Amino acid sequence: MVSRNIFIEKVIRTPVEEQKIELVERKGLGHPDSLADGIADSVSRELCKVYKRSFGIPMHHNTDQVEIVGGRANPVFGGGEVIDPIYILLSGRATTRVGKETIPVHEIAINAAREYLKKTVRNLDAENDVVIESKIGQGSTDLTDVFKRSTDIPMANDTSFGVGHAPFSDVETLCLKTEKLMNSDDFKKKFPESGEDIKVMGLREDGNITLTIADAMVSRYIPDMDHYISVKEEMAGEIKDLASKITERDVDIMINTADDYKRGSVYLTVTGTSAEMGDDGSVGRGNRINGLITPSRYMSMEAAAGKNPINHVGKIYNLLSTKIANNIASSVDGVKEVYIRILSQIGSPIDHPKAASVQLILDDSTSFEAVKPKVESIVDIHLAEIKEITEAVINGELCSF
Repeated sequence: MVSRNIFIEKVIRTPVEEQKIELVERKGLGHPDSLADGIADSVSRELCKVYKRSFGIPMHHNTDQVEIVGGRANPVFGGGEVIDPIYILLSGRATTRVGKETIPVHEIAINAAREYLKKTVRNLDAENDVVIESKIGQGSTDLTDVFKRSTDIPMANDTSFGVGHAPFSDVETLCLKTEKLMNSDDFKKKFPESGEDIKVMGLREDGNITLTIADAMVSRYIPDMDHYISVKEEMAGEIKDLASKITERDVDIMINTADDYKRGSVYLTVTGTSAEMGDDGSVGRGNRINGLITPSRYMSMEAAAGKNPINHVGKIYNLLSTKIANNIASSVDGVKEVYIRILSQIGSPIDHPKAASVQLILDDSTSFEAVKPKVESIVDIHLAEIKEITEAVINGELCSF
C-alpha cells in the first residue's frame, strides 16, 4: 500500500482550557456572513442533485462567491417596514452545458437561494424583501479537466490545507450551543421576538466566562420598551440554564449591550437580520468549518461554503480534519488535545495528501509510543473513506459554517 504521508508528533503546549484567556465567536444563521455561507452551500447542494439526476455524477462547480448588500428598513415597536430590499449577488463557476444539453444554472441557483432564506429567516419576505441576481459563469477549463481525470478517487483541484481540533473547550461548546438554542424552533416559539441574526462572543478569564450576545430583535412582536427589557431578561435566564449544563465555571450573560434605554435606542429589526439595514455579508468572513471562530486555535482562512464537495480540498480537508480530530479525541485515552492539518497537492488523489499532520497533547501518564499506532490507523481509515465526506455534504449532513 502506498504511504499516505501521515506524520504524528507529541507537542508540549499548555492546553487551551488551562490558558488564562480564551476568545471564541459564533455568528448565527441569520448573520449576513452566515447567510452568504448558507446560500452558497445551498446552491452547491442543489446543483449536485440536479447534475446527479441528469448525468449520474456531480459536475464541476464552485459557487463560493456570494455577496449580500444590506437594504434599508424602518423598525418601530409593534411594526415597521422594509423600505429598500436586500440585494444578493450569486457568483462563482459551474458546468452550464454537457454535450447539447444546457443546465439552467441561474434558475437553479436563484431558487435554491430563495428557498434557503425562507427556511432560515422566519420574518423575512423572501419574495419581496430580497432581490437575487445570478452571475455564475462557466467553469475554468483547467480545473474542469482535473475534475474529470479520475472515475474513482478525485484529484485535488488545488494545493491547499485543512485544519481541525478537538475536543471543544467549555467556551467553544457554550458559544455554539447558545446560538443553536436561540435559533431552535422551540426557542423561537417561546421567544418570537428573537431574530435569527445572533452573534455570540465568548470570553474566559481564568474561571469566569462572559457571553456577549447580539440578537436582532423582531419589532412586530415587541409593543414597547418594557416588553423588550423583560424578553431580554427571560432569554438570559434560558441561556444561563443551558450554561449550567455545560460548565461549572461562572457565566455572565449580556444581551444587546449597546442598548440605551434612556434614549430609547435598542436593537430592533423588521426581519430578524441586520442585512435589512445596511449590514453586508460575504462568504468566508464568518465561522470556520467547525461552526466557530477560534483565535486560540489553528484556523484555515478557507472560504469553504459553496466549494464543490467532490475534489475541492479547501472544503473536504477542513471537514475531514475536524472529523478525524473528534474521532481521536473521543476514542484514544490520554489525549488532552489533538490538532489535525492536511495538505493537498493539485492533481494528486485526495485520499493521498502531501502531508497529514497530527499533533497530540497528552496527559502525563500516557505514552506517545503507545497511542501513536492507533492514531495513525484512525487517520488512515478516514483518508481511505474520504468520499463519504462528499455524500454527507450533498445530503445536507455536514455544514461548512
